[in-house]
Amino acid sequence: MIARILLLLLAVILLPDVYFHYRYLRRKRWYHSFAVLLWWLPAVAMAVFALTLSAGDDFAPHDAVILRGFLLLMGILVVPKVLYAICSFIGFLFCRMTRSHRNWGNLVGFLAAIAGMLVMIYGSTLGMNGIRVNEVSYASPSLPKAFEGYRIALFSDLHLGTYGQDTQQVEKMVATVNDLKPDMICFVGDLQNMQPTELDIFQSVLSRLQAPDGVFSVLGNHDYPVYIKADFATEALNENLIKSKQRSMGWRLLLNERQAIKRGNDSIIVAGMENMGKKPHPQKGDIEKALEGVSSNAFVLMLQHDPSAWRNTILTHEPTAQLTLSGHTHGGQFSLFGWSPASITHREWRGMYDDGQGHSLFVTTGIGGLAPFRFGMKPEVVVLTLTASQE
Repeated sequence: MIARILLLLLAVILLPDVYFHYRYLRRKRWYHSFAVLLWWLPAVAMAVFALTLSAGDDFAPHDAVILRGFLLLMGILVVPKVLYAICSFIGFLFCRMTRSHRNWGNLVGFLAAIAGMLVMIYGSTLGMNGIRVNEVSYASPSLPKAFEGYRIALFSDLHLGTYGQDTQQVEKMVATVNDLKPDMICFVGDLQNMQPTELDIFQSVLSRLQAPDGVFSVLGNHDYPVYIKADFATEALNENLIKSKQRSMGWRLLLNERQAIKRGNDSIIVAGMENMGKKPHPQKGDIEKALEGVSSNAFVLMLQHDPSAWRNTILTHEPTAQLTLSGHTHGGQFSLFGWSPASITHREWRGMYDDGQGHSLFVTTGIGGLAPFRFGMKPEVVVLTLTASQE
């Protein structure tokens, strides 16, 4: 992860100090020798930290404490300077255009720097805690009568490696889901960050999830052995381990499979596709196999980690699913006045979407994330209540 954005990180870390040096500091009498060293030391240290993290073979550090520490230091030492430098530079350009002598960008930059620091500190500490219950109603004329009022608890993107040895948040999530007393529980991928050993301390906790019709799950992009550098045998072992660990917790892992849920003479189909996201994410989904033998009259609930597969794959198949449940986006893990960076990178990134022809997608913003940060995007558990459309 760090290696992929290393050049951007180095620019973010170093360029603000370059701006301050040439715009303000070099004219100061006190800015020489020891003062220069003190000023540049934090930026150089952060650059070395970033270079060290990028030198590893794996996608991210295995120790969540290291990643959290890097993020906190970025929030304290780097982000405030970036925001101040941007505002100051814009103010400088405005002064040149208007021939003004007062750069109001400096004041705006100071306030932005303080706000940015507080956001980063909160987001990487308290922002990852707590659970929000999101209650959603879904209506479809295709829903069998016996399933009127059927309740599905949905969660996603646990990224257990981010919590290290701390089970408190996961225990809170499990208790929240069970208190909802759903008919079915669905998990739509990214149980781990990079390797299945991250699950070891959490298996007993996650095994407590209970619903009359069981817990259904699919794999997310992080559940495949593509984020660590290993030989083929180790990769195969890790992929089998993540599957077996889910099954040992009593979960019904759907690997391009389906299962019927019955209520008397009525039934619905729960289908699960393997990850079918955009490259470079794994593309192992097989909708033909997942819906093999399913009647065109059946009500299908599709589980697919990546919401981009809804338009690209699921809607183009016949029969298709009336309702697809996805995660993956994390809601960008940041929201300010309703805006999130996820809205730029994903067409469907949060909440319910409809194609106008009776097919819907719901995207949950999930519980955790590889980067231990959330601001304005609280970890969520969703409870969907199914009902027939009222014409």
